[in-house]
Amino acid sequence: MHFDYAMLLQAAPDLTARLTAAEAAVKSAQSAGDNAWMLVSSALVLMMTGPGLALFYGGLVRRKNVLSTMMHSFFMMALVTVIWAIAGYSLVFAEGNPFIGGLKYLFLDGVGKEANTDYAATIPQGTFMIYQMMFAIITPGLISGAFAERIRFSAMALFTTLWVFVVYFPMAHMVWGKGGLLNAYLGGSIRTFDFAGGTVVHITSGVSALVCALYLGKRVGYPKEPHKPHSLVLSTIGACLLWVGWFGFNAGSALGASGLATTAFVATHLAAAAAALSWMAAEWMISGKPSMLGGISGCVAGLVAITPASGFVKPMPALLIGALAGMFCYWMVAKVKNMFGYDDTLDAFGVHGAGGTLGAILTGVFATNAINDTQIDGKVVALGLVDGNAGQILNQAIGVGIAIVLAVVGTYLILKVCDALIGVRVERDEEIQGLDVTQHGEEGYNLEA
Repeated sequence: MHFDYAMLLQAAPDLTARLTAAEAAVKSAQSAGDNAWMLVSSALVLMMTGPGLALFYGGLVRRKNVLSTMMHSFFMMALVTVIWAIAGYSLVFAEGNPFIGGLKYLFLDGVGKEANTDYAATIPQGTFMIYQMMFAIITPGLISGAFAERIRFSAMALFTTLWVFVVYFPMAHMVWGKGGLLNAYLGGSIRTFDFAGGTVVHITSGVSALVCALYLGKRVGYPKEPHKPHSLVLSTIGACLLWVGWFGFNAGSALGASGLATTAFVATHLAAAAAALSWMAAEWMISGKPSMLGGISGCVAGLVAITPASGFVKPMPALLIGALAGMFCYWMVAKVKNMFGYDDTLDAFGVHGAGGTLGAILTGVFATNAINDTQIDGKVVALGLVDGNAGQILNQAIGVGIAIVLAVVGTYLILKVCDALIGVRVERDEEIQGLDVTQHGEEGYNLEA
């Protein structure tokens, strides 16, 4: 057999070019796949605020306050979006000091089609920015469950504006920003794991919710007069939307269409299911009947608890975390709340503050490099107690402690400022009439139509 080596050599450059083009196409397709997943995840997380949280919270209040409660979630979708674009993204993700980011990305300068390789190398920085925006939107929305039915709308708007600057942006930078104090992979001094927001989202919002509930005081007539949910149908729809949207919240935090996204997706679903069952089982044993309200509250508790752990744990520990969260949060809502007598209207602290704390600590127990093999200094390291790193539990506790202190101090000071400037609570007769009419001049249901 005769080989024409001259022809082969002549064809080599063309073959090399084709192979290079093919490799580039594969890389482009992978990047396109990651980008598509992250854009979908961004939409899913936004759906968690409206309609998810709006319906969930809206159904749990009395009929005269349904629109005002839903308005909190809707308004934050607009307000926090603008704040995030102007300054929030930069203060969280631009390199600064261990406590707050810099001003490099102010007004989204330089945030566009190119990737920010510090955070997500396979998607445009604009996609990463919009995804993280959705977390900033829902976090103060969760707090609104504590002051529903008695806060001035103007006070809520001012409180939210100040809160994201004082509490959310610093905490998010400390945990997720480059050089942040608690960042596990980008130069943090205290290596804390928070895959999708246990400390950043749930502990800060839940603890802040408790401070708000204590500061505003009890609703008129509470607890002597009934304050029952006006529509568990709305709340059930909202909870189911939250469950679905949470896949974007947790699996999206893998920042790509990867195997890690799959493990986070699985852990999220298993924890929600286990928590719904454990909450209903607890109330079935104690009160004699399982309720729809208990089921949807339980699933949210499980979703909250698995959030920091979702990208670090195996499926069976995820089930256990969910089961523990359902029982623990039921105890916080049904027993501890009554024991101390505070009026956390929609149990934002009992579910998000308590569930987020439990999940953050258990992340230190069950985190394993069998699921998340992210390297530090080129080496795969032991993550949690199951990997032999018992010290991670202490790191998680430090992260929890910082989140609690920041939320308590920051929220209290903000409330004092808001109260001095415009007053935070509506007048007694306005509260009795209902916030839909007194704050917005409209009603959720026209019974005469």
